[in-house]
Amino acid sequence: MFQTSPGPRALRWTAGTVGVLALLALGATPATPAVADDPSPGVVLGKIAPVDGVEPGSTFQVPVGFTNTGPEALGKVWLSYSLSHGLSRTELAELPSNCKYLTIPSVDEAPDSTEAICEFDQTVKTGVVYTPEKQLAIRVRDSALYDHVRVGVNTDGFPYPGDNFSHPVPGTAPAVKLVEQPDATPAPSGSAKRSFSDATDATVTAVNTADFKVAGARLKGAVGDTVPLTVRLTNAGPAWVQRNGDTRGAEIVIKMPAGTTVVKNDSCLKRGSGRYACGTGPNWVKEGDEENYTFQLKIDKAVPGARGSVELTGPTRPFDTDTQNDKADIRLDVAGGDGASGGDTANTGAGTALPLVGAAAAVAALGAGAFLVARRRAHRR
Repeated sequence: MFQTSPGPRALRWTAGTVGVLALLALGATPATPAVADDPSPGVVLGKIAPVDGVEPGSTFQVPVGFTNTGPEALGKVWLSYSLSHGLSRTELAELPSNCKYLTIPSVDEAPDSTEAICEFDQTVKTGVVYTPEKQLAIRVRDSALYDHVRVGVNTDGFPYPGDNFSHPVPGTAPAVKLVEQPDATPAPSGSAKRSFSDATDATVTAVNTADFKVAGARLKGAVGDTVPLTVRLTNAGPAWVQRNGDTRGAEIVIKMPAGTTVVKNDSCLKRGSGRYACGTGPNWVKEGDEENYTFQLKIDKAVPGARGSVELTGPTRPFDTDTQNDKADIRLDVAGGDGASGGDTANTGAGTALPLVGAAAAVAALGAGAFLVARRRAHRR
């Protein structure tokens, strides 16, 4: 199901969740500029270029490199790879044995993700760029579209999440080591980046589509009735969609049929007379997710041809190539009233007058026939 507005959410932060967010936000806190005699360690990641045009089912690698900017060599370093919903690591048989893998479910505004953490128990010299001798292979899932990889480097270890998350599973492929890159330009020592950790993001854009669609409704009732209305918003996939910032994943506008009044509405905002805006709470919508928006409508009067609608609105959807299902009707059939919508016709008087005229003509014809028969019998006598 889609997540709705934050108020009614049942999920709440846990200690494990806080730990995960701290893990994913490595390097988010600005480091204090180092002074010449600062003995603290420092690591700086190199930049990672965006990855564009990957195909679902394929694999790719991100070139990860970092520099020890501290004054002394390090005895151990950890690298982490946080993969968004449309990405995952390859099979455990391809994950090095000095790396562990775990899954992290959705919590509040954070969609589910996967995490690989690799431990390198070796000397890392100061002022030298290092990369893994074999970069981590990342798989593009069928649901990939707008995704990202967050890479982190740490000199103090990574805390694993608590009981709400999967148990870390080690890979079974041969362990990999860090190798020096003498031709690479190292980060300057003593820079403002002096910190025990650093992190950077790489966007990943897949060649994929996602079909957002809506479903309307057909209502029946009499004037004075209160009837339920349910409309549906669905991401039929195959891709999930995550927007930037606070932008909602999907939005719709519902126009109520004329002659009705909304007497109950749980999750949508009124946007003028008979119009309501609804949408997903977070900025992401997973493939296969659907959300039902429910209302209670009072039928105030019968309006000929009354019809409402539900329509996709909000941010542009370049990934959605099927526009036939972006709008649907809300039809209302009102019984027991003149001018009811949905094919009830009004009485004009002609409907009863015509049958009476026909009956009178039939009676007159019968009378004339009887008169002629009587005259013929009299004449024969």
